[in-house]
Amino acid sequence: MALWMMLTIAPQLVAVFLFTIPVTFLFTRFITKRVRPLFRRRSAKLGALNGFVEEMLSGQKTIRAYGREAEVCRQFDEKNAEAVQAYTYAEANGTITGPVVNCINNLSLALVCTFGSVLFLLGKVRLGDLSSFVQYSRRFSGPINEVANIISELQSAFAAAERVFTLIDADPEPADIADALELTDVRGDVRLENVDFSYIPGTPIIEGLNLHAKPGSLTAIVGPTGAGKTTIINLLMRFYDVDGGSIYVDGKELRQLKRSSLRKAYSMVLQDTWLFHGTIFDNIAYGKPGATMEEVVSAAKAAHIHSYISRLPQGYQTVLSDNGTSISKGQKQLLTIARAMLLESHMLILDEATSNVDTRTEQRIQAAMRTLMEGKTCFVIAHRLSTIRSADNILVLDGGKVVEQGTHESLMAQKGFYFRLYQSQFDSVS
Repeated sequence: MALWMMLTIAPQLVAVFLFTIPVTFLFTRFITKRVRPLFRRRSAKLGALNGFVEEMLSGQKTIRAYGREAEVCRQFDEKNAEAVQAYTYAEANGTITGPVVNCINNLSLALVCTFGSVLFLLGKVRLGDLSSFVQYSRRFSGPINEVANIISELQSAFAAAERVFTLIDADPEPADIADALELTDVRGDVRLENVDFSYIPGTPIIEGLNLHAKPGSLTAIVGPTGAGKTTIINLLMRFYDVDGGSIYVDGKELRQLKRSSLRKAYSMVLQDTWLFHGTIFDNIAYGKPGATMEEVVSAAKAAHIHSYISRLPQGYQTVLSDNGTSISKGQKQLLTIARAMLLESHMLILDEATSNVDTRTEQRIQAAMRTLMEGKTCFVIAHRLSTIRSADNILVLDGGKVVEQGTHESLMAQKGFYFRLYQSQFDSVS
């Protein structure tokens, strides 16, 4: 509307904007290309600083134990200085857009007044029309000024949005196939046939793995660090899909099953424990909504943590926070074991689940778990070989390949890799 009125009043003066508007557009385009990388760098530096602070706060005990406080402070100062520098450069370049565009618009106003005065003296425009043209020109340039004044905020928002979109655009877990089957009436018959897998193409972790875990059996997975033990668990739970071969549960290939039903068929106890903010009761009953107090207490007794809970002022209603920092690692692990024991799953995965408890408690837990695991197909990753002597099948891995397989007695009689691994542990203890 303002432009139309300006063309109606004095089309000659509109020619002034044919110069100032392109100049404004070109300058804004130039400064946008210059400022966007600066704001992107600012967001990256602030993110790096926040990540460093979070990491140092979570590891403050280790920092103090090794006397690295001064070094951490020095690193923080460096990252803080980089963030301040990036912030200063971005803001300094971003905030010049508004004043420069305002200057260009004021220049256009000055030119309009100058040429308008000449036209008035020549009698080609009336004074009232000239005054109206100036007012409309101010209204016409107003939105341009507003956009210019917020250009730095827009660039900052775009840079931050890029980091968010990068996370959103990350490849999700592949969806289940269209006609995926629901895993029901689980018996726990698990077979791995010629399984190959690699996290990085060309660097195999598992090669030609074959395994048959019968329903209700206990399969132990042992081997040196990096042999592929945890990788097998990731494949069983279908956190990753195999590169070659197949994995079957009750005769159904994993990729034909819905992930949700497959994972509900397992209960897990990992070496890295995690407790949620809430009561001890809620943490134990986490995998079984609607569990009764009797069921929770029974699981806690089986995990040998009931007596400890009973001594707490609020018992099972004691609130845990910050991943249970108020209790020991062993007690946290016993709580996660109780959580797994409460589930009614037919398959159980234990990843060095007793690594944080003393030997006597470990033996009691092993006996209790063996009773509770009857009828369940169990997979146990063990570093201490003394804990898996009673396993139905021991899978010995080395370099991603099964080098030996059998019971403890048969493997010891072979005097092979497992025998040497077993002997080395007891020699180191003695």
